[in-house]
Parts: sequence; structure tokens; C-alpha cells
Amino acid sequence: MCAPAITIATFHLTIRDMADAPLLSHPNASAWWEDAPALRRFVTDLLATELALARPGRLPAPAPWPDACHFAGDLGADSLELLGMATALAEALHLRTGAVDDRLLAHPVLGDWIAAARAGLAAGGEAITFRTSGSSGTPKRCTHPLATLWQETLALAGLLPGRQRILSAVPAHHIYGFLFTVLLPRACAIDEVVDLRAASPAACLSMMRPGDLVVAHPGWWEALARLDPRFGPDIAGVSSTAPCPDALADGLAAAGLRLLQVYGSSETAGVGWREQGGAPFTLLPYWQAVDGTHALARRMPDGDDVLYPLQDKLAWEDARRFRPAGRIDQAVQVGGTNVFPDYVADVLRMHPAVEDAAVRPMRPDEGRRLKAFIVPRAGMDADQAALREELSSWAGERLATPERPAAWNFGARLPRQASGKPADWIIDVE
Repeated sequence: MCAPAITIATFHLTIRDMADAPLLSHPNASAWWEDAPALRRFVTDLLATELALARPGRLPAPAPWPDACHFAGDLGADSLELLGMATALAEALHLRTGAVDDRLLAHPVLGDWIAAARAGLAAGGEAITFRTSGSSGTPKRCTHPLATLWQETLALAGLLPGRQRILSAVPAHHIYGFLFTVLLPRACAIDEVVDLRAASPAACLSMMRPGDLVVAHPGWWEALARLDPRFGPDIAGVSSTAPCPDALADGLAAAGLRLLQVYGSSETAGVGWREQGGAPFTLLPYWQAVDGTHALARRMPDGDDVLYPLQDKLAWEDARRFRPAGRIDQAVQVGGTNVFPDYVADVLRMHPAVEDAAVRPMRPDEGRRLKAFIVPRAGMDADQAALREELSSWAGERLATPERPAAWNFGARLPRQASGKPADWIIDVE
């Protein structure tokens, strides 16, 4: 578990009463895998992501996959890729028996793997492990008990009454997608979940109807906003995985959308929410600030109080409302020196030819320095070699040697994952 929970009993939580006993005994709090479409979405999204990670630079196999999809015969997966896919599924769903492992590798067919997952979950299923994207470092494993995920789902359901259908632009195997497209439909008795990822923003607009909840990330909302949309009555949206710019949130609200922004992480799951750009976030009812720490206390479904370390600093406006105030420690080591990639990116953005920039450490196979991805301003990208040389000189005059990027990539937009989070990139061979 990537955010170790430390039980504490030295402070008192003053939060709204949550009916813990009904929560633990609620029939929807378990056996989510009995919903066949939900389990199919989770398994397919996870396997497709794992296969894509094993094939950098190659287009992923188009979805949806039929039950008869043979991973070797139809997708060309080799033995190592199959092993990685099976391991990822077993890790995520805690499928620990040897019989399950044998079943997966002996029958590399989607329908068989879904059946194996269902059988394994029926024998356990008390927790799920999610992996972070690695956008701020090495990907981590984050394990959450199903009971705490359901606790959050009930709180979110209370913020989104009257939803009749879910339109999803996010994968089901990430914690955000799991909460909103797997558990929330169970909490709200929603039967229909529509996958938007293969549809254009214009097509998505045309299919929205009253009672819909659109689950997406800021990059998706930004693409939709470029169409100057006008939303019909009673359409709600939710945005997470990355900060939603205030101007974007305000524009969507002016167009008639009720947009719920959720702040959280793979380590903590959801922490707080807001409905207006620029407003502070409000803690979900089971969280409590702990004075003098970069941590939050959570009232667990069984009544215990548990401490969760935070990845971000929070600026508190009162006991329940906060604003994110940056990562606690964004330093990485280059040549034994702590450097801050975000600071380096800020310096590069000061160059008149740079529209935007991202900086991160090279992967182990690329080197031990920083690398930069540059979005040039309009008309400034004609001669990338000249711009690379100019930026290298700019960095040399303003940054210490360990801070200077040793590799440069250029593109029309910064690399992002399907979830909208920053993504890594392969450095150009110069």
C-alpha cells in the first residue's frame, strides 16, 4: 500500500454523523464483480493499458475486445506480455491462488480471464490495488479496502442526486474511473454506463440528456469547451485526475453544466470537492485536518481513526475548507544535487518562444539528467534545431549545471495520458 495507514487515537474527529453500520451491511458494498459490464470494463481497460505499456510507440489494440479475443492470436501478445498482463490483473484484484494463475496463462482469452477474475473476487475481493501514473515519479501500488471505496461512493452519491445515466471518458481500472463508473452506478441504481472515449466531443454533446453524469478529466473538458457547447437541463459533470483551470470551469458553468471537481490522489482516493472555479475545496465528511502535519485523518467505516500522509500542501481557510498549495517535495537528484523540475519548467516558460514546458528526470534507460518537452509559440517551431540551441543557451545562463535539461523534445501540446494527467515521453535522438 503506497500510503501506509497509521491508526491513531489521540484526537477527536468532529465530522458529520455517517451511518457506519448501514454502510458495512449495504448489499451494494460488495460483489461489484457481479455486474458483468462493470467487470468487463475494468478487466479490459487494465489489460489494454498493460499491453500498451509493454509496447511503447505502438498503437494500442482498438476496443472493445470481444469475449473470444485471444491475446496471442488476435493481439500478437508474446509470452512476456502475457505474463505482464496476468500479473497486473492478479495484482489489482488480489487473485492469489495458483489455480487462478494457471487459468490465466493457459487460456489467454478475454472471456476466460474475466471469468477467472470473477471467481477470484468471489473468493476474496475485500481490496483493490491501483497503480499511480508515475506523473510525479516512479509508479506506486496503492491498495484500498473495498469498504473505504464504498464509503466515498456513498458520499459522492449524496452530492449527485437524480443521476440516471453515466457517460464516461475515463478508464475503469483507475481509482477515479472505478469510483464513478463501477461503484457509483451501484449506489445510485444506474444501469447504463456509456463509454465516450471513442466518440468525438461533438458526438458526445449530441448524446447527452437530462439526468446524465459525464465523468471526464480536464483535457477532455477543454476539448469539449472549444465547441462552444450549450448544455441541456439537468446535466452534471465531474472532473478529477488533474487541476481544472478556473476559466474552464467557469466557461462550462456558463454553458449550463453543473461541474463537480474532486480533489484527491491514488494514495488517498477522494479528499474534497467544489462546484465553482476558484472556490476552496470542502473535505468529504469522513476526513479531518490534523494540526501540525501534512496528513489527514480518516474515520474508517469500522469507526477507527486512521492517518494518511498527503502528497500536497493544503492551505486551510477553516476546519473543512482548503486550497491545494503545491507538492510537499518535488525535488529529484541529479548528480547528487536536489533539483526541482517544476522550477526548471518555469524558467523555460520565460523564454519568448516558449508557450509551455514540462521537465522531468530521464528514465534509467535514457540517462541520469533532466529532459524537457517544449511547446513553441505559434510560428516559432520552424527550426527546432535552432530553438534547441537557443534554449540550451538560455538554460545555461539561468540554471545550475544539474538543472539544465540534457534532452529536448518539441510538440504542439504537452504529453498527457488518457486520464488527463501528465505523461512521460521518449527523448528524441539528436
